[in-house]
Amino acid sequence: MSQETKPGVETAEKLGLLKEEYDKIVDYLGREPNFTELSVYSVMWSEHCSYKNSIKWIKTLPRKGENLLVEAGEENAGLVDIGDGLACAFKMESHNHPSAIEPYQGAATGVGGIHRDIFTMGARPIAALNSLRFGDLDTERTKHLLKGVVRGIGDYGNCLGVPTIGGETYFHPSYQQNILVNAMSIGIVKVGETASAVAPGPGNPVFIVGSATGKDGIHGATFASADLTEDSADDLPSVQVGDPFQEKLLLEASLEALKTGAVEGMQDMGAAGISCSTSEMSAKSGTGMVIHLDKVPLRQENMHPFEILLSESQERMLVVAKKGSEDKLLEVYKKWDLECVQIGEVTDCGRLEYFMHGEKVADIPAASLVLGGGAPVYDRDYQTPAYFKKIDEFDIQNIPQPTDLVLVAKKLMASSNIASKKWIYNQYDSTVRTNTLSFNSPSDASVIRIKGTGVALAATSDCNSSYVYADPFRGGAIAVSEAARNLVCTGAKPLAITNCLNFGNPYNPEVYYQFVYAIKGMAAACKQFNTPVTGGNVSFYNHSVLKSGNEPVYPTPTIGMIGIIQDQSKIMTMDFKQSGDLIIMLGDHKNDIGSSEYLRITNGPQHSPVPDIDLTVEKELHDTLLELIDKRLIKSAHDISEGGLFACLAESGMERGLGFEIVSDSLVRKDAFLFGESQSRAVVSIDPNLRDLIFDILDNKNLKYHVLGNVTDGSVTIDSEPFGNIDEYREIHENTIANKIGE
Repeated sequence: MSQETKPGVETAEKLGLLKEEYDKIVDYLGREPNFTELSVYSVMWSEHCSYKNSIKWIKTLPRKGENLLVEAGEENAGLVDIGDGLACAFKMESHNHPSAIEPYQGAATGVGGIHRDIFTMGARPIAALNSLRFGDLDTERTKHLLKGVVRGIGDYGNCLGVPTIGGETYFHPSYQQNILVNAMSIGIVKVGETASAVAPGPGNPVFIVGSATGKDGIHGATFASADLTEDSADDLPSVQVGDPFQEKLLLEASLEALKTGAVEGMQDMGAAGISCSTSEMSAKSGTGMVIHLDKVPLRQENMHPFEILLSESQERMLVVAKKGSEDKLLEVYKKWDLECVQIGEVTDCGRLEYFMHGEKVADIPAASLVLGGGAPVYDRDYQTPAYFKKIDEFDIQNIPQPTDLVLVAKKLMASSNIASKKWIYNQYDSTVRTNTLSFNSPSDASVIRIKGTGVALAATSDCNSSYVYADPFRGGAIAVSEAARNLVCTGAKPLAITNCLNFGNPYNPEVYYQFVYAIKGMAAACKQFNTPVTGGNVSFYNHSVLKSGNEPVYPTPTIGMIGIIQDQSKIMTMDFKQSGDLIIMLGDHKNDIGSSEYLRITNGPQHSPVPDIDLTVEKELHDTLLELIDKRLIKSAHDISEGGLFACLAESGMERGLGFEIVSDSLVRKDAFLFGESQSRAVVSIDPNLRDLIFDILDNKNLKYHVLGNVTDGSVTIDSEPFGNIDEYREIHENTIANKIGE
C-alpha cells in the first residue's frame, strides 16, 4: 500500500467533507485514508453523487407503475414499455454550475452526458429536450450566458445527430448568478436488449473506452455541491470539454458492441469519473475490481492517481466484458477508431483496489462509496419561509385594474417569459432523423414518431418556479399537472416522469422546506395521474454567496414527462384552423391573478398566492380532452398557463393568422379573466355543427366549461372592444427575444 501522507480531517473539510464523515471513512477503512482515498470519498459523498441530503425524500415519490420496466434508481435511466416490443429510456440531469462559469462547454457536456446515460443502456437516443433558467435578459451577463448555452446545446446535439425537439426557457432575477441548464434525453430500445451498469463475474476484464483522460472536470462533482461565489471562476478547470464527433463514434460503437454478446456491463463516466463507474458497478453486483491506473490512456503527462480517478473527461465509458470475448469487443471499437484498453478485472472481494505502476494507491470497500450503501444519509431541518407572511397579506382588492387592457395585452406578449423562443430553438436541429412530427404544426408537447409502428411519443419539460416559490406543495403539484396537461392537449396519454430538482443550499432550513414540500406536491400529482417517477437528478447549492447578499434561486423542480399516442393520425395541435369555429374553455374562471406574469409586469415583484389546484378536477380535464381528441371532435387544444387566457388564445391564432372574438365573464375581474393563471383549464376550438354533440358529452362530465366566442379572420375583439389584429401580437411575440439580444 502507498505510504502517501495521511491528510487528516483538515484536508477532508477543505474537500467538502464533514468531520463526522471523515470519522465514518476511518471506520470503513479501519485506518486513516490517504489523499487519493480521501479524494475519492469527497466526490462520491458529495451531494451531486450521493444525494445524502435528498434521498430520504426522493424515496417518497411514487416509483412503480404498470408500464415501468425498471424502478427508479435501478439503471442509468428510466425504462417504460411503449408496446410493439419496444421500450423508452429517458432521463433528465442538470449541468448548472459548469454552465454558469463556462456556458458553452457547460451546456454542451451536459447534453453529451445525458445522451451517454441513454445509450449505455443499449437505447438509441432519438430526441432531446431542455429546461433553461436565466436572470434579467436586459443585462449583458444574461445575454452572454444565454448565447453560450444555446450554442453549446445546439452545436453538440446537431453534430451528434439527435434532434432537440422541445424545452422551455424562463428569465427571473433569482437566476442572475446561478443559471439552470437541465438536459433531457429520450431513447428507444427493444425490450430485453438493454444493458446494465453492473460488474458481474470475478475474472471478467474491465475496459475503458472512448476518449483519453485529462485533467478537465477534476472535482467537478464537488464543484457542483457548493454555492457559487464571486470567485467561482477560479474553479474553471472543473468544467469539462466535450467532443460531439467522438461521442457519435462512441454511440455507434457501443450499440454495436452490445449486439456481440461480449458485454456484461456498461456505464458512462460522468460525475466523479472512474471512481464513480467502478464503485457503482461493483457495488450493484456485490463484487470488486482491481484497476491499474497507469494503463488508462492519458492526454496529459504526470497525472496523479487521484486526478486519473476523479477526472470527468468526456466521451468515456467503463465496460465489463465477458471473459474470453475480449477480441469481439476490441474489434468493434477498433472499427470505430476508438481506444479500448483493458485497465483491470472484476474480483470477488467487494473492494476497489487501485494501482499505479504496481503500487497500490487506494483500497476502498465499493459499497461504502455509493448511494444505498455506505454513503451518509441526512434528514435536514426545515422551517416555514418567513416570506410566506407577505404572501398571506396579499389582497387582490389592493391591485388596481388597468384602464388600457390593450396596452397590457401587448406588454404581456412582449414579456421574455411569454414571448416566442424562436431565436433559441431555431439554432437546434429538430428534424434530423426525420422523426419529429411537431415541427410544422405547433402543439403543447413535442411529438416524435416511432418508426416501424403507428405509435408516437410526446414529451415536455415544465416548471413555473414562481408558483413553487409561493407555495412549494401546490407549485410542485402544478409542475406535474402542467406537464401532463401539455401531453394530453397533444393527444398523448401521460406515462411517467423524470425530474431535475434545482434548489438552493440544503443547510438553509427555508430552502429545505421548499424542497420537502415540492416533493410532496409532485408525489400527490404523480399518484393522481398514475405517472410514476423513473429517476432524475437533484441539484442543490444553486445559491449565490455575494458581497451584495446571500440568495438561492427560486425552487425549480423541473418535470420531464413522456406520453404515448397510439394513433399518429390523432395528434392534436394548438392552432386555430378556420374562421367561424367555436371557442370553448374547459375548466372554470377564478378571480385570481396571484403569481401571474401579468401581475409581475404591471405591478412589479409581488409576494402573492399561487393559483389553487384541485388534482381531481385536473384529472377530469385530462380524461375529457383525451376522449374528445380520440373521437376526433375538436380541431385544436391549448392549455392555459403563463399569460392566462389571452396568451393562450393569441398563441392559438398566430400560426394561421386567425384572431378571436370573445365575451368575458362578469363574475370575475376582467384582468383576472384575461390574464389570470387559474389552473386546470384548456381552450379547444370546434366545428359549430358539432356543438350539440360535444355539449352532450361535456354536460355528463364533472367539469365546468364556457363558450367564449368564435375564431375570426384576424381581428381580436373582447366584449365588442377592438384589441387590434393578431398579426400585431405575432410580430411582438416572435421578435422580442431577438431584439433584446440584438440579433
